[in-house]
Amino acid sequence: MSAKSMTVAQMMEVFLSSGAPVQVKAFDGSTFGPDEAPLHLSVKSSRAMYYIAENPNDLGLARAYLQGDLDSPELLPGNPYDVFKKLVQLKDYMKKPSAPDVARIATAIFSHGLHIPDPPEIEGPSLLQRLKEGIRPHTRKGDAATVSYHYDQSNDFYRLFLGSSMTYTCAVFNNPDESLEDAQWHKLNMVLDKMNLKKGDRLLDIGCGWGSMEIAAAKRGIHVIGVTLAEEQVEWAQEWIKKEGYEDLAEVRLMDYRDVPESSFDGICSIGMMEHVGFKQYPAYFKEMMDKLRPGGILLNHQITRTNSNDNKRAGGFIDRYIFPDGELASPAEIEMTIQDNGFEVITQENLRQHYALTLKHWTENLQDNWDEAKQMVGEPKARLWGLYMAGSRLNFELNTIQVHQFQCIKPDPSTGTCDYPLRPWWER
Repeated sequence: MSAKSMTVAQMMEVFLSSGAPVQVKAFDGSTFGPDEAPLHLSVKSSRAMYYIAENPNDLGLARAYLQGDLDSPELLPGNPYDVFKKLVQLKDYMKKPSAPDVARIATAIFSHGLHIPDPPEIEGPSLLQRLKEGIRPHTRKGDAATVSYHYDQSNDFYRLFLGSSMTYTCAVFNNPDESLEDAQWHKLNMVLDKMNLKKGDRLLDIGCGWGSMEIAAAKRGIHVIGVTLAEEQVEWAQEWIKKEGYEDLAEVRLMDYRDVPESSFDGICSIGMMEHVGFKQYPAYFKEMMDKLRPGGILLNHQITRTNSNDNKRAGGFIDRYIFPDGELASPAEIEMTIQDNGFEVITQENLRQHYALTLKHWTENLQDNWDEAKQMVGEPKARLWGLYMAGSRLNFELNTIQVHQFQCIKPDPSTGTCDYPLRPWWER
């Protein structure tokens, strides 16, 4: 067989054994796998092959999927979780291709011409492009640009899948049947309990999102300042605070947390923001928290983590281009060590991995339930992107590839050597 005459099905044979539970039908008329397979994939265009040949990883596959060149009749675009789970099950049928096999496939693809198709219009710039534009990772300018890229979407679009709580972080469920809204408010109140805050205390909420923590805190009579770099979030949060009548207690600012002039807060929470900070910036970040807290004050740090201490903290190409530019994850051990090296005492560390998987299940189901409206709001490629990202994240939490941890940390009081934190843990109070 000439390399130039290889079909897509013959390429699949290089990577998958014949008993793999999948059928692949391609634009060239070739088919791999039986009709009765539980999973069916469609390679609809040669462009998909060029995307994957250029980037044989998550970025190439995502480009092909977002452009509609790679699809499945079983796939729900707002909630493609079931298809992703079946794809993971193909791992047991994977074969390692030989160098000659890879060369034959490359020859077959590029025998039709060396094409580098344009990426989807919704794709963000690469790290190199960002550097050329003067956007350096984890600087004030860089953080503002990358946070804006992710969050300055339509607020109404986010509401389609986040629900009425407008909380874009892990919920905490009392039981698997609890509603998403109840679980989100439970999480917010749990965070306030962990910080031991009471009426009249002062809270700083870093990366405050759309203001749900501000509402939860104000309901308890806590004075709260929330800061975010996303303009759309500020507009929503300010309107929400006004509507609830909490303007005397709650405030949301378009501001970098490093520029907050106030200090001596009784509590600081950072929920789902540390993914943007950058691992090398952790010491400076925790020093900033230390400086802004009063002695005896509590920091509640909540962030997605790696399951191991890997030298490469950066996210993959798909996440970097489409979701969190410059995003980095560290292990819980590395985070706790950095917290303690900066003077805090870690009281508790809690892994909420399974809760985040369940949260994402709700989000993707909500997106699918509102799929037609989502497409109308942001276009099908971007709506597909959020379904892809959230379903993939759910699967990774379930597989324990990633986790999410809360670190409850206290600033020691040097004048007494003790603190006023209750001896009973938060969950018993």
